[in-house]
Amino acid sequence: MELAAHSVHGLSDRQQPTAHACLIGKKFRPENRSLFLPRISRRLLGETQMKLTVRADVPKADSSNESMNGSFALDYLERMKQGTMCDQLDEHSVLQVAELDVKALISAASEVRDRGPYHHIISFSPKVFIPLTRACRDSCTYCTFALAPTKDQKIYMSVDEVLDIARKGVAVGCTEALFTLGDKPELLYPKAKEELATLGHPSTISYVAEVARIVLEQTGLLPHLNVGVMSRPETALLRRVSVSQGLMLETISRRLLKPGRPHYQCPDKVPAARLATIRAAGIEKVPFTSGLLIGIGESRKERIQSLLELHKLHKEYGHIQELIIQNFCAKKGTPMEHAAEPSLEELQWTIAMARLIFGPSMNIQAPPNLTPRESTNKGDEWIALIQAGINDWGGISPVTKDWVNPEAPWPHLSYLAEITEKAGKVLVPRLAIYPHFVQNSSKWLDSCITSAVLKNSNSLGFARGEAWSPGISTSSDSFKELCYSRKSHFISNSDPINSTSLLSSNEYPSSEAAICVGITGKISITRDSACTVTAHSRGDISFLLDRAMAGDTLLEEEIVQLFSCMGEEFEQICRAADQLRTTVNGNKVTYVINRNINYTNVCSYKCQFCAFSKGKFTDTLRGKPYLLPLEEIARRAYEAWDRGATEICMQGGIHPEFTGETYLNILCCVKSAVPDVHVHAFSPLEVWQGAKTLGLSIYDYLLELRKAGLGSIPGTAAEILDDRIRDVLCPDKLTTQEWLEVMQTAHSIGLKSTSTIMFGHLDSPHHWAKHLLHLRSLQRETGGFTEFVPLPFIHMEAPLFLKGKARRGPTRRECLLMHAIARLVLHPYITNIQASWVKMGPSGAQALLFAGCNDMGGTLMNESITRAAGASHGEELPPLQMEALIRSIGRDPEQRTTLYSAASPEQVKKSFAAGPLQILKYMPTTG
Repeated sequence: MELAAHSVHGLSDRQQPTAHACLIGKKFRPENRSLFLPRISRRLLGETQMKLTVRADVPKADSSNESMNGSFALDYLERMKQGTMCDQLDEHSVLQVAELDVKALISAASEVRDRGPYHHIISFSPKVFIPLTRACRDSCTYCTFALAPTKDQKIYMSVDEVLDIARKGVAVGCTEALFTLGDKPELLYPKAKEELATLGHPSTISYVAEVARIVLEQTGLLPHLNVGVMSRPETALLRRVSVSQGLMLETISRRLLKPGRPHYQCPDKVPAARLATIRAAGIEKVPFTSGLLIGIGESRKERIQSLLELHKLHKEYGHIQELIIQNFCAKKGTPMEHAAEPSLEELQWTIAMARLIFGPSMNIQAPPNLTPRESTNKGDEWIALIQAGINDWGGISPVTKDWVNPEAPWPHLSYLAEITEKAGKVLVPRLAIYPHFVQNSSKWLDSCITSAVLKNSNSLGFARGEAWSPGISTSSDSFKELCYSRKSHFISNSDPINSTSLLSSNEYPSSEAAICVGITGKISITRDSACTVTAHSRGDISFLLDRAMAGDTLLEEEIVQLFSCMGEEFEQICRAADQLRTTVNGNKVTYVINRNINYTNVCSYKCQFCAFSKGKFTDTLRGKPYLLPLEEIARRAYEAWDRGATEICMQGGIHPEFTGETYLNILCCVKSAVPDVHVHAFSPLEVWQGAKTLGLSIYDYLLELRKAGLGSIPGTAAEILDDRIRDVLCPDKLTTQEWLEVMQTAHSIGLKSTSTIMFGHLDSPHHWAKHLLHLRSLQRETGGFTEFVPLPFIHMEAPLFLKGKARRGPTRRECLLMHAIARLVLHPYITNIQASWVKMGPSGAQALLFAGCNDMGGTLMNESITRAAGASHGEELPPLQMEALIRSIGRDPEQRTTLYSAASPEQVKKSFAAGPLQILKYMPTTG
């Protein structure tokens, strides 16, 4: 069985030289162009040349063995599809698989792609294209990008010209600055060398490094650098100013370097040199883009060999983040302008073989503006590429053209999103670095780059795509259409157009140029081009939701899968959570009249998320250190009771002078002032520290607190119940097991508690899933949790964020999913899910009532911790406003106590008649 050496022109290898000689004619290059060897490491070049072999055509198999070979190929394909051959691919077997029917290969590749972690997503990168220089020492016969310098024209763009493009990109939501340029023009053109000298640089790559750094620092766009063949030191230099780099292998065919071929006298197209650059990037741990250019005279066999060479490098270093399968497009004015272009099927075949060779984890891209047009039905070709195994469309710019393919305009995002959904996927923006590398940034990014990446990413590692963050008050409410009437609901499966969308009005871009992410996590599109098809949903989501609603325990990986959902699946989760809320809690929405008393902000612990705590004499941070006297604590408690409160919530910093006796004194002070008030106080950390200072066990100290009048304890200090995160977030705080021990002990003596999670910083859905399962397990054992309260990370003043080590809090999608999935995962053990209006804002919390929440928490009267972190909300939400907010969506408000019984009529009456809080006549004393 033979793999025919067909090129996309339909010619055999023997025919190719003559054909190209006819096409090419004159050489398309400047006068006196010299053949310079690429400046790469001799060792790397030697290693690559040793490993790079181009086999002759596969000999024809004996016809009697054809059936046997076909059976072997099918068996090998099945093993490739199952992922059992990824580490031991052999060229001969892969070549036999490549001879199978293209439809079988496409079907298998699609299955492999759909085993990936984000198989429901087709991504793209919102970018600006920066052609820093179009001068190039190579003269590829298909290229219109490279231009020889003219006498009066500058060879390099200035910094100001680059910044102008970058700022325009930022204004419309771009996150990537793609630098693409000619290869080492200073080695061919004296003028280029002179111009670099005036710019203060010895080489083009040195200038690229400076401009990329400036773009990153002044605009926040993330540079992706395509600068050509590089040495290892040059790769390391650019790693410090970029998030990723790229170099298309194009082909390993040395035939194309011969006279009359596309790469003749193109020193930077020598396959060994390009592979050496890709290897150098692997050694330097650079997230790297490579790929093939198909249809320039290479054979199918050479494409397979090219993919296998890339696979070897990726297997060794794990650094190739994406493969681009780009089809040749003939360009006017080039020697190859009349060359045949590859067909859609040829492109599909190559994509499918790339997917089969690299497996589900590789990102495979095909540029949508170059897709061959062979159908009268617009978009069919894009669906064909998705079916062949791609999961990415590449970079798309609302600002700049494709300078390499200027004849091919970018597609409209609204149309691309529609076709992507028609193929059963959702269109989601990404960064110039892919999610796996974002989530492992400590390995793959220079420390000075990490901050910019985290600011622009969400918990999955895709682009954040929205300006909203928890705690920020926006003039245009990002949640308002979620609650548009008393019968607000999510988009109906049967009527996706006429149903009210989850996307708020301000999320629809004013033009095609604006790029933003909707509340469901996928790209927002304009109303007049809204998708007219219902997005497909993975069947297993319904199965998971049914199991959760039946009270089954989901596995960690199943919960992670739910947290990755976008589009229709996101809405499906929220609908299920809301349905379960109706079943469990009915139409009632509860809230409690309470007052927060934070008795000190002095703390000896160094939690990296906390902007509230202060060192004892630290005046340089937000606010001054303070310690409330007992008389002031008592006064505030009495004032709260007089204003209708049924609960006093007390927490504070871990003051270095506090002991367990201090907490007992504070407790006695409040109970003496207001005997009937419920005291909800002292985090597990405070309990732990109090017991330790008195030499008591947790059990005995909790008994003392209960005797003194403690009614329940807050479930704070949980943050994320995963010690890998806690080691960074709060290294000197309780471990996961210690937090659970305090809670289990409290429940065992009859003290109820809340449960919390603080999410959206350096965590991921894997950590959220572990956290929820810890809570479910303990609640099943003790039944002591009254509610679950998700607390979105407020980033603005948090030390972790200011040090560049955290994201900007969770996105709206992540906030809604956290509450909805918690409702499902914790069922039937925790029946109350609370929305934090302090973190989310009143209308954000209102939106959460459609995602499984049945409780609005407390009115607070005072709140210091969230506001210290920079939030705009938190002082007080009086009952009149609270109930108006609840009634506006058709729910029934009810005041409750801490333990979820109805509040007394006397306190309810006082709460509605309460006057303003007393203005403090003195500042808290400094301790």
